[in-house]
Amino acid sequence: MPTITITNLDNREIFSEGIEKNALQLIHENFIDWMHACGGKGNCTSCKMIVVKGGQNISEESPAEIKYKEQGRLGKNERLACQSKLQGHIEIKVADINKFPHLTYSD
Repeated sequence: MPTITITNLDNREIFSEGIEKNALQLIHENFIDWMHACGGKGNCTSCKMIVVKGGQNISEESPAEIKYKEQGRLGKNERLACQSKLQGHIEIKVADINKFPHLTYSD
């Protein structure tokens, strides 16, 4: 069962039965606001997540992620939530640039 812990949202845990869903879908299904300017289509980097642990439990990088890494718009431990299908537990953080002003972050 895929699970997500968002470390800088007070270790908020998300559980899901949806093995074909990406991280962004799981986050939104659990009523957590997460930036996604292009609507989750991989056309921007606003949904990027910083992978703290469990990177091996995420699907292979998509062509969009590879392109953004080559452009320097995604770091080594960053993935697009809209492109990342989960195969197990991951721990992530919201990138500083994508934090919402109406949420309180724990870092």
